[in-house]
Amino acid sequence: MSPPYRAEHIGSLPRPERLMLARHQHEAGTLSAADLVRIEDECIADAIAMQERAGIDVVTDGEYRKRGWREFFYDKVEGFGPDTVDRDFPIRLSDGTLAPLIKEPKVTAKLKRREPLTANDFARARAMTAKPIKATLPTPSIAHFFPGDRVLDRKVYRNREELLRDAAAVLREEIADLNSRGCSYVQLDEVPLAVLCDPANMDVARKRGDDPEELIDLYINAINAAVRDRPEHMTIGVHLCRGNFAEGMADGGYEPIAEKLFNRLDVDGFFLEYDTPRAGDFAPLRHLPKPRKAVLGLISTKIAALEDKDAVKRRLDEAGKFVDLDRLCLSPQCGFASIPARAGLGMPMQATERKLALIVEIAREVWRA
Repeated sequence: MSPPYRAEHIGSLPRPERLMLARHQHEAGTLSAADLVRIEDECIADAIAMQERAGIDVVTDGEYRKRGWREFFYDKVEGFGPDTVDRDFPIRLSDGTLAPLIKEPKVTAKLKRREPLTANDFARARAMTAKPIKATLPTPSIAHFFPGDRVLDRKVYRNREELLRDAAAVLREEIADLNSRGCSYVQLDEVPLAVLCDPANMDVARKRGDDPEELIDLYINAINAAVRDRPEHMTIGVHLCRGNFAEGMADGGYEPIAEKLFNRLDVDGFFLEYDTPRAGDFAPLRHLPKPRKAVLGLISTKIAALEDKDAVKRRLDEAGKFVDLDRLCLSPQCGFASIPARAGLGMPMQATERKLALIVEIAREVWRA
């Protein structure tokens, strides 16, 4: 079977204490770069072995070499910072309060790919397993969405379209590099489109002078520009992410973006968060055209308790009323530790393995795959 696979996961895995300690020691100058890489390799080998035990159809390196799901993009692409600007979209904590707004790096020079973003990581992981490996990257919209046009230095970029054109070019270079190293499966993590499903967030965008529909079109076009030169044998999936930390950044179903998202994005599959009622019902799946697939994130990465297998299967049946079951797959709703890494964040590794194994068990029973 070609990807997306029946039993998937999003990418990040809990970071071991040993890995985080090594990173802190390296930053403090007490651990050499070679020793850090050695420890990363050992931790990644353990993570891959765990995924193989669970039986998941595709593995990742746990994103162990990345500072966070998008932060590595800022680290390895010329043009960001050191100046910062405020963001407009808060994260809601478990108690209902809002987390302090974090700063976003201002674009102070033309964006250029300084070094491989994840291609080196993919190559090292590929040598550790015979299973299919997925590489993960952020979408171009992260360069613009959270602060909007305040991110622009008008001496560098006259408008957002120019900025996103260069961000897409960076990703095209990375995808070409990944292809040259044997990668045939790439997942792009897209937050802004998912965040704009929430009417409250649409209002935030309007208050700063943006038209949400124009933003949706802008970001879809940017993703298409990023993947336009991919080889025919490469599968591209897009993860619509609302955040796996606390309550996240958005409520509301996919209906406001579904028709454009499913029909205009030139990708093969969509990873959709459906772990809680905040994602709405499955009706938007009626817009999904053949042969594109939907990977339903029905397994939570925010709580360690294991889901009821029969309840998950009933939800797959519900989704099957809107799209053929043969074009559905199963995954966690998000990564297991995708926010900037530090020890103690993310789900315990034993719970992670149980969740992945449950996904495999359900996939085998539902699709006989």
